[in-house]
Amino acid sequence: MEVDEHLYTLMASHAARVTVEQVCMGLRYTAVTTSDGGIGLAYTYHQPKRPAARPSTYVDYEGRPAMALLEKIKSDGPLERSQALALVNALNYGQALRLPEDPDNRILYKTFGLQAGCKVAMVGYFGPLVTYLRKQKAALEIIDLSRGLGDKTQFYKKLKAWADVLLLTATSLLNSTTEEIVGHAHHTVKIIMLGPSTPMVAEAFRHLPIRMFAGTVPINKAQVLKAIRHGMGTRVIHRFSKKAYWLTDKSESRAGISSGE
Repeated sequence: MEVDEHLYTLMASHAARVTVEQVCMGLRYTAVTTSDGGIGLAYTYHQPKRPAARPSTYVDYEGRPAMALLEKIKSDGPLERSQALALVNALNYGQALRLPEDPDNRILYKTFGLQAGCKVAMVGYFGPLVTYLRKQKAALEIIDLSRGLGDKTQFYKKLKAWADVLLLTATSLLNSTTEEIVGHAHHTVKIIMLGPSTPMVAEAFRHLPIRMFAGTVPINKAQVLKAIRHGMGTRVIHRFSKKAYWLTDKSESRAGISSGE
């Protein structure tokens, strides 16, 4: 994907100056910490209905220059990509810390009109958002192949001619489907990328019409790492993190920090 090349290029100079401190792969999420105090998260990606594909060789990235792991953002191996995306988020940690918060999703709901009458396509099952949207009586179409939800052909038809908003999981970066999915969306569809894996690096997505990034920035690093080691998911990780957002210049209304600000 083109976005992989952008992430690599944008993070390379920082990666050349630091080392990987720790790589922690839990059942649900992966965390990477760096020698400059950065920490980043990514989903531990398992291909649907297949056991986790182990790397063909053992590589210990801890204590090594971060560039060695950053290169794996272009790997075909899902677990290597999980580690590399977590590293990207660790390298971007300082920037992400400065982004504003949306702890209860009010900015998301208000900016994109997620209410009755809104037609929402969702890639990846986000339980709290599903509950909210159904309560609001918004129309909702979900695809999450790991849960056996949805049909790709029908979902893409909805993106072309039905959806107002696309809620896109950042896990799509790990299975290399981000650009394919976005490419099926009508130009009027408002696209939001969300989830703890989300790289808060809008410049890497400049070729895609994504209007908002909603990610997770660890605050209590020790507790986040413990939660990951214990196999916990988003709900527990969010206790020790902030939900950050970035409205891009592709949005009709802007808030927070954007490129050049």
